[in-house]
Amino acid sequence: MLIRIGSRNESTRDAWLAEAITQVPNGSRILDAGAGELKYKPLCSHLNYVSQDFAQYDGTGDTSGLQMGAWDQTRLDIVSDICAIPEQDCSFDAIMCIEVFEHLPNPVLALREFARLLRPGGQLILTAPFCSLTHFAPFHFYSGFNRYFYETHLATLGLTIVDIRQNGTFFEFLAQEVRRIDFVAARYANIRVNLCEKIFLKLFLLLLTRFASKDRGSAELLNFGYHVRAVKATP
Repeated sequence: MLIRIGSRNESTRDAWLAEAITQVPNGSRILDAGAGELKYKPLCSHLNYVSQDFAQYDGTGDTSGLQMGAWDQTRLDIVSDICAIPEQDCSFDAIMCIEVFEHLPNPVLALREFARLLRPGGQLILTAPFCSLTHFAPFHFYSGFNRYFYETHLATLGLTIVDIRQNGTFFEFLAQEVRRIDFVAARYANIRVNLCEKIFLKLFLLLLTRFASKDRGSAELLNFGYHVRAVKATP
């Protein structure tokens, strides 16, 4: 029996992002802020795509937590601080910033920079985790952000939220971490999960699947992250 609970975090986010980008008119100039390895550039073939990153992460970081191992940032258009991007005011029709805010010492300053760079009526497409493990250290400053972070700070910057969605639920998040137990036990406890333990974990995933099928709003307690699309006010 295929048990998929806890395995759809990234695929759900990518599907939402693909749909959000279709809301940006053809030919628009879009900034991919914190673009990393330009993973989402293929979604922007109908747009004038510009990538930005600070380009200091090398794939190994300080070796703590989860690291990529290798990281190629040789194709970036702009290398700069995300809070001080060398572009004129109102130079972009859209900005996307995907799974970056937990890596910024001052995410509110980044929002202010996005508000400066967006043209009136321009769109901000943003995702960040609600809860995350240490990754890309030492560039990991926040474990995540609740909906109230976006609702508070975007409004003060003249950005109106037109779409905000929770990705996953309490039960799905637990399932994601259950799937990670084998790796964590081997790395941090020097223990390999045996057959009986694997059967137990699979049964636990089945239990979480049953609970998730009856879920009535547990995402407000815990989820993978929020997906947000906001529009800058026009004069």
